[in-house]
Amino acid sequence: MRRPNVRRLGLIVEIGSARYKGFMRALHHLWLSPFCRKVRLVLEEKRLDFQLKTEAVWVRNEAFLKLNPAGEVPVLIEVDGTALSGSDAICEFLDEAHPEPTLIGRQAVSRAEARRLVYWFDHKFHTEVTKNLVDEKIMKRFLGLGEPVSKTIRAGHANIHHHLDYISYLADRRRWLAGDHISLADLAAAAHLSCVDYLGDVPWEQHPSAKDWFARVKSRPSFRPLLEDHIPGVAPAKHYADLDF
Repeated sequence: MRRPNVRRLGLIVEIGSARYKGFMRALHHLWLSPFCRKVRLVLEEKRLDFQLKTEAVWVRNEAFLKLNPAGEVPVLIEVDGTALSGSDAICEFLDEAHPEPTLIGRQAVSRAEARRLVYWFDHKFHTEVTKNLVDEKIMKRFLGLGEPVSKTIRAGHANIHHHLDYISYLADRRRWLAGDHISLADLAAAAHLSCVDYLGDVPWEQHPSAKDWFARVKSRPSFRPLLEDHIPGVAPAKHYADLDF
C-alpha cells in the first residue's frame, strides 16, 4: 500500500484525504497547557466535535514530529487529515472556517483589541505567571528537570496580582475583556488562569472583579470539559470544579 502524500506548508501539513475517510477531528494536547486549553475552548464554543490525544512531547515521537517538526502541542488534525499547529494559527483558522459565533470580532478595531489581549496572556502572563507556577511545579517533573525552585514560584505568586488587577480593570469597564462580546481574549485569559487555578494558586478573594469575570467564563458549557480534567498524580484544588467558588 502506497503511503499517503505528505506536503508541509509552514505550519500546515496536508495528507491525502482518502486515508482519513470517516476520520474525527483530533487535538494533540497536554492537560495543563494553556495553549491547548485555549484551542479546546474555541472548539467547544464553535460546537465542533473532536477527540483529545495526549501527546508526551518530552518523548521523541517520530509520527508526531511529522505532524509538527517543532514537536510542540497543540496540533489539530482536521477531518480531512489537514494538520495545523500553533494555538494562534489554529484559533484563527477555526474562527475563519467556522465564523459563527465569531470569537475574534467583526470590526477591525475589535479584532485588533482581541488579538492584543491574546498576545498579552499568551506571552506576558505566560512568561510571568504560568511558567513560574505551572511549569515549575508540574512540567519539571515530567521533563526530569529537578525540583521546583522556590524563588521562581514566589515570582509567579507576586506577578499574578498585577495581571488580576488588569483583568479587573477591563472587566469593570467592559462586558467582556475585549468589548461587548466574549472573544478569544477571554478564552486565552481563562485558559491560563484555569491552569494556575488547578493548582489553587490564584488569589481570587483579593481580586473580586476578576473572580466575577472568571465565574462567568467558568459557567459556560464550553468550560465544563476543562473542569473534568484530572492530571495523574496531581489532584486539582478543592474549588477547581466548583462554579460557586
